[in-house]
Amino acid sequence: MALANSKTTCTSEATTLRLSSSPYENYFYSDCHSAAQVVVTSPAPDSNLTIIGPRLIVAWPAGNSGIATYFEPENGINGTLGIQLLNSTIGSPLGPVYQQNGNGNATVGVTTTLEFNSSAVLSVAILGSIRTIRDFVEGPSLLRDDIQSAIKYSTIDNGVELSRFWLDNITTTSISFTSSNQTIQLDNETVKFEAGSYVFSASFNYPQLTQLSSKDVLNSQSSDLITQSPMQTTSLSFLSYTSKLTAGATEAVIAGVLERLNMTDGSVCHEETIGDYATWSNLQNNITSTDPLCSYIMIDSDYYLPVLMDRYFLQDPNGKSRASDFLSTMATLFPANSNLTYKQLAQINALKIVSLAAPFAAPGNQTMDNLMHLKDGQIVGQWRDSTYGIGGGRIPFDVNTGLAPAALRSIAALSAAGILDFDAKLVDSYAQVWEDSTLQFFEVSIAPADAQSRLENYVSSSGISGLDSQTSLIDSNVTFYAISLDGNDDLSQVQVMNTDSCFRHFLLNTTNQSQLTAFLNSTANNIRLTFPAGLMTDVGMLIANPAYGDNPVYAANWTASAYHGTVIWSWPLAMMGRGLELQLSRCNSTSAPDFCSDSAVYGNVKTAYNLLWDSIEANSAHLSTEVWSWTYDAANKKFDFIDLGALPPPPGTVKRNESLK
Repeated sequence: MALANSKTTCTSEATTLRLSSSPYENYFYSDCHSAAQVVVTSPAPDSNLTIIGPRLIVAWPAGNSGIATYFEPENGINGTLGIQLLNSTIGSPLGPVYQQNGNGNATVGVTTTLEFNSSAVLSVAILGSIRTIRDFVEGPSLLRDDIQSAIKYSTIDNGVELSRFWLDNITTTSISFTSSNQTIQLDNETVKFEAGSYVFSASFNYPQLTQLSSKDVLNSQSSDLITQSPMQTTSLSFLSYTSKLTAGATEAVIAGVLERLNMTDGSVCHEETIGDYATWSNLQNNITSTDPLCSYIMIDSDYYLPVLMDRYFLQDPNGKSRASDFLSTMATLFPANSNLTYKQLAQINALKIVSLAAPFAAPGNQTMDNLMHLKDGQIVGQWRDSTYGIGGGRIPFDVNTGLAPAALRSIAALSAAGILDFDAKLVDSYAQVWEDSTLQFFEVSIAPADAQSRLENYVSSSGISGLDSQTSLIDSNVTFYAISLDGNDDLSQVQVMNTDSCFRHFLLNTTNQSQLTAFLNSTANNIRLTFPAGLMTDVGMLIANPAYGDNPVYAANWTASAYHGTVIWSWPLAMMGRGLELQLSRCNSTSAPDFCSDSAVYGNVKTAYNLLWDSIEANSAHLSTEVWSWTYDAANKKFDFIDLGALPPPPGTVKRNESLK
């Protein structure tokens, strides 16, 4: 394989980034030819060896492609094998692989020096799609025979190569290990390494995306962020390509959603399957095709589209000037949508929302049955998309109390502007009903004595040694809003305190004054109280607190090792912070809400807002992480940061591997 020097073959320097989070080391490399992420996992002294082992993953955005290699110590003693990447003449530590292939796609990838501290065996190799790798990592170690049987093992000069010809009959993924000093043994499909350093290369010949630099991604008003937050802006550039941002970031997002819309019912695509996994998925339906596929199981995605269109085409000057040209664009990506304009597709999506909202908005029809439900046969449907994320509930809080009324407000505004074709006043009246009449179904209010008893029961059953129940902080009713309705174990309300009130604070300016005052006060109380009494910890605001549930299932299903359990997610911190800011800013208007003149409530909300931002700033080192967790230090009564991936998953659940997210 010819190795190209990016300094001479590209007009600009390669972009590199390293993020450390033991036992994971993340490396990013991109140049004018390709971009890649490399994740090295090497057990630390305190690692749980049942879930942490030596592993190297290479992931490419193009085709959602990658390779995974798992290693075992030859002596069979778990925890004795460590692996790491070294800086060398071929990279620091990553260098480029680039080779022209005549009229075909160039072969691109990365190369590095990989060191084993003791003799090792390559136990598993997966080549092709990141989705295939995730099936193995997050499922029951599932290896698909039609994928694995296509891997060819061969000897090359000073080493070994593994390659796989994709199901598209065009693309090949290859990995190689070479060394001029150490011996590599290949016996059938078993590869053994002596302790020492090896040149590792991973490459494939799939069509590449053209990456943008930080200055190309950010607008002129935000360009100072490049120097203020270099890691964050560099990270953003790794996810930004000309095929996605050709007409500006917001416009590209809206176009991407509309292109993939299910034109038969208006559903938004939640997850797109591309590359090798798309070919494999099509074959499962006896279709020989590389066409991408979409999943439409989520219901929350539908409601974001009109909100985003409202913000861009009505509230952004650039969007206003672009609306006519953009909306007349013909869809081209999915054949089923190819005869429709973006405006027609947006109308189909909005029609779905308005039609679903109409029954609940009708006079006297505000019943639980008429709220938004998950799709039949699905156990997930919004962002908490793990098995117990919303406790098996069929009616999610965020969609019904925040997203649905916000989408209706936006549809009304877009209709008034002539972009959509609905009766704006009628849809606006629907929105008012959804704003005013949905919270009541989710409200949970627990008397002080009962709340204290539930906290004590939770602490004794949670298995968290030395956790303070915080019962002394409870001197009035504990009020929060159920995460969902109609849940598992015959729970009419899934009584998990949560952060999803941020949707309503961020998206809506509600006008039912007594309801708004109580809702804001409840949010503030729950942010200010320390877990398990509330949501706050030393490492951030938890997205869920099951301590007030009156069923043992709560403590069992929402834990610090569950993907949507008692953990911290970065984006809800931002949405809650901004949401509270927007609500407080209403107090500066000529029509200030009633809570602004209630000194106790206003002060409570402002204190919660400041506390939240103090917590965000104190945990700034973790904010580039999607989700993280904690361990409890009973001696110091302190919550300590830990990677979610370093904790074993709850019994009966699959492991969500954060290094693959």
